[in-house]
Amino acid sequence: MAKAKAFSQPVYVTSPLLPDLDDMNKMLSSIWRSGQLTNNGSMAVRLEKELADFLGANNLSLFSNGTVALQLACRLLRLSGEVITTPFTFAATCHALSWSNLTPVFCDIEEDTFNINPKEIEKLITANTTAIMPVHVFGNPCRVEEIHGIAKKHGLRVIYDAAHAFGVEAGGKPIGCFGDISMFSLHATKLYHTIEGGALTFNDPYLKQRADSLRNFGILNEELIIEPGTNAKLNEVQAAVGILLLAQVDKEIEGRKAITGIYRSLLKDVPGIRFFEEAEGVKYNYPYFVIEVNENEFGISRDMLYERLKEHNVFARKYFYPLCSRFPCYKSLPSAAPGRLPVAEKIVERVMSLPLHGRLPQEYAERICAIIKGV
Repeated sequence: MAKAKAFSQPVYVTSPLLPDLDDMNKMLSSIWRSGQLTNNGSMAVRLEKELADFLGANNLSLFSNGTVALQLACRLLRLSGEVITTPFTFAATCHALSWSNLTPVFCDIEEDTFNINPKEIEKLITANTTAIMPVHVFGNPCRVEEIHGIAKKHGLRVIYDAAHAFGVEAGGKPIGCFGDISMFSLHATKLYHTIEGGALTFNDPYLKQRADSLRNFGILNEELIIEPGTNAKLNEVQAAVGILLLAQVDKEIEGRKAITGIYRSLLKDVPGIRFFEEAEGVKYNYPYFVIEVNENEFGISRDMLYERLKEHNVFARKYFYPLCSRFPCYKSLPSAAPGRLPVAEKIVERVMSLPLHGRLPQEYAERICAIIKGV
């Protein structure tokens, strides 16, 4: 096989969706005329309503970023003690627990979905457990009904980290309607963003009311501060970006779906390369295209393939390496002990996210597949 040609310019794992600059200037002019840059201005109010409609959420609150949104979710539910979560996630999931004086208890994952394994959750429940924090990894819905049953049986709260799951539906229901609270990341690396930002969705309107207070120092009105809050508001400029990009989301998802189709078609018969197949009853958003590399079958390891791609100017990512349970701040926890998380420890050495966004030329996806086949 002829050696695949390297790209002349770097091809990164993603590229941020951007609003039209003329449209953005019009929004900025409107903000300048209003004289209000933050503190629940008209742009933020408008975006909250439009996002709630788009996500099918009964109640939604916007925040300055997803990590602080997760922290406030823990405070809203008055959690204490231990929270069962996954080690195969971005650092923010566990850090939000730690910053809330909660102890993460790591549960192993499923080999086919990379999500938390419900069959392992009950083994980890103790008298100190107050909640479960699953992650819809790579936008793949968790087994929400099984998790709901476990939580109901043991009187536990459920906060879903839905950072990757913007617009996803499972069983005909929006992903944000499951559990007590769901968190959506609106960071620039996501398919939809507000540059930096986050959102919480709730079924209980009381939680929405408290969330709006907590993100604004606990201020209820001009003369009453009801509890210790913080400053976690989304400003007007970020909200304006979000308003403009909401109109582009469906097109972005379609573009990602097309590239995903190319990757699947060209890599399906490559020995040692595995990727997710779509499950019935799920509306996907295609946030990442992730491959699992079996060194024995493919011939080289994930790490070697990662380096070979870089030699061709292709910058994939080893999401999520290392496991959170291997971080120095968590590796001494009993649930992080070697051998306790066999599936996660295997998967984290094999997976890699290939470049994917809605504006990636199809030719690029084809060339990346040729590089993979060539090595």
